[in-house]
Amino acid sequence: MNQKINHMFCIKERGSTIQKEITGGATTFMTLAYIVFVQPVVLSAAGMDFGAVMNATCIGSAIACFIMGFAANYPIALAPAMGHNFYFVFTIVIGMGISWRVALAATFAAGVLFLIISIIGVRQKIMDSLPASLMNAISCGIGLMIALIGLKWSGIIVEHKGTLVGLGDLSSLPVLLALFGFGVISVLLVKKVPGAILIGMFAAAIFGLIFGIVEYQGIVSYPPSISPTAFKLDLKGLFSTDMLVVVAVLLFLDVFDTIGTLVGIAPEAGLIKNGKVSVSNNALLADAGGTVVGSLLGTSTITCYVESAVGIQCGARTGLAPIVTGILLLLTPFFYPLVKMFGGGVPGFGSMMLYPVTAPALIIVGVMMMKSSARIAWEQPAEAIPAFLTIIMMPLTVSITDGIAFGLISYSCLAVVCGNKAPWPLHVCAALMLLRYIFLV
Repeated sequence: MNQKINHMFCIKERGSTIQKEITGGATTFMTLAYIVFVQPVVLSAAGMDFGAVMNATCIGSAIACFIMGFAANYPIALAPAMGHNFYFVFTIVIGMGISWRVALAATFAAGVLFLIISIIGVRQKIMDSLPASLMNAISCGIGLMIALIGLKWSGIIVEHKGTLVGLGDLSSLPVLLALFGFGVISVLLVKKVPGAILIGMFAAAIFGLIFGIVEYQGIVSYPPSISPTAFKLDLKGLFSTDMLVVVAVLLFLDVFDTIGTLVGIAPEAGLIKNGKVSVSNNALLADAGGTVVGSLLGTSTITCYVESAVGIQCGARTGLAPIVTGILLLLTPFFYPLVKMFGGGVPGFGSMMLYPVTAPALIIVGVMMMKSSARIAWEQPAEAIPAFLTIIMMPLTVSITDGIAFGLISYSCLAVVCGNKAPWPLHVCAALMLLRYIFLV
């Protein structure tokens, strides 16, 4: 059996082992498990059934992970995109007064269009047009954004009226637990212990149980029904000018969030060939297919997850890792109380929820992804300025798309004004980004 698995996923050829793949897939699951709890909370604000959304999220994400694993053989997991879900609820449903059924139909349409442009190779051309400086800057920016979220979820930093953010209460038990988990992971990484991130998270969870920070909530429960949202799309509601714009925006966001994620984790995932991000069409189809399936079941846009970097840091290099993640996602509805105990939040400061078990892993990933900054040509202003804007805007806006936009627009403008050469797809993408800010923001 081991020989068959090794042969199927080319595990040895990529310098990995079955154990590393399983550890990486499980670690990725632990760091993206929060979406299982966040997604139904967000979409229920649009009137959708909480339990059905949770189930749709797990099933849709698992199917997308299986496509990525079996068809593309890449160590990248997929799940509903943060930011897209808020656009779904607060812009489309609440802001425009559109039914969530029509919003699901718009997500479905965007997914189908995404499949088409992936098949004809447009997205690969966009990725090939990215300069090396921007590609490495995207990786750094994503790392800083992940670290920022980890620092906030740990309670190490909090909102501050005067300075936007400030230091949290370091004597708080959840913060101390997060610092403990961060310390354990750091020591294990220095000692080169395999699965350091996953071991550190479990250590934090155990200590959280002992000190009453993590609440024991049981082991298993019956999974909720998916019928309240499954196949409830209202395709007839798409035939209006407003909805055509909505579909275009959903497609636009999905394309660039996916590009940003793939480019950001490409160096660690081994997807760089001849200085360019090399991604097979099967990988490009995975998140597009995930969005189509997810919208049919009752959840918002599914895309490649930056949290896959955690599993990659654990040694995952093949599609076996997302398959492990997908299997755990399918099991999640049956073990909801147990998963909530490890991946759920605990009361923090005011109304803020903290995630002291998973937050340390995000901070560590931020540290590791910063090494891409060494490959940016900082001595060349034409490369350094767009790279810096890309890096700084991602964590400050908590948006991969906005970071890419500022980088592309500034790179294109500097190239045009200074007479430097740049690929024409880059100028086209920059123009589209600029139009988005002019007309849609």
